[in-house]
Amino acid sequence: MLDTPNNAKTSHADGKILQAVSDGVGVITFNNPDKRNAMSLEMWEGLGEALTALRDNPDVRVVILVGAGDKAFVSGADISQFEKTRHNAAASEEYSKRSEAQRALLASYPKPTIACIRGFCLGGGMQVAMLTDMRLASDNSQFGIPAAKLGIAYGYDGLKHLVSLVGPSWARLMMYTGMRIDAAEALRIGLVDRMLPDVELWDATMEIARTISGNAPLAIKAAKITIAEVLNDESKRDMDAIKKIGMACMDSDDFREGRTAFMEKRKPQFKGK
Repeated sequence: MLDTPNNAKTSHADGKILQAVSDGVGVITFNNPDKRNAMSLEMWEGLGEALTALRDNPDVRVVILVGAGDKAFVSGADISQFEKTRHNAAASEEYSKRSEAQRALLASYPKPTIACIRGFCLGGGMQVAMLTDMRLASDNSQFGIPAAKLGIAYGYDGLKHLVSLVGPSWARLMMYTGMRIDAAEALRIGLVDRMLPDVELWDATMEIARTISGNAPLAIKAAKITIAEVLNDESKRDMDAIKKIGMACMDSDDFREGRTAFMEKRKPQFKGK
């Protein structure tokens, strides 16, 4: 089991989504280990509730998403619900509408997000991971999108992110075959950012999260906004947003604190103002 924070946990979706806060780091846990953390519709909605709560918590500067147990990050959608919620096109459309808001919330999240991945990361789990800012994986993790094996179409947003990370050829290979790849291959093709031994994964993830949490929030926000605009088509880029956040950084108390701390050879204490 990963040593995730036990303090002040809040639960959603009947305990299958957990949220906690430690040292400026918010942690959301997919807590359905008996089904390898397969996502039910209720878990999607619980994820949205947890993301919203951590977004609105001024003490949280970065959010980690992690799966409970040692078998999976998220192994995909809960297929046992398909006969009820996704048995035909109309039902699937309704399912997508109900989960779309949560995916959009994660895609546009204002704080840095990290996926801490061990074990299976499949289907909808890959979609969640690809929506985060960075993905750290244990050396025993596996990745895949088995849509072709189930006879369903993977959504546009999910495939857009897959292509942007691994390129069209690898996206075709994964989608056409439904194959699984290991962590080493995922690292090689750019699907994940770092691969670590399983026993080191959580500590390494928390170290990165705490480093981010200790840096200037406005500067990180500026980087997040600017990178997002770089990835947009040139005609759709919001250059005014980039200029606005840049000026906010230069006029901030944090910039003054950063300069002063550097001159005084001490660690800066950033407030996000």
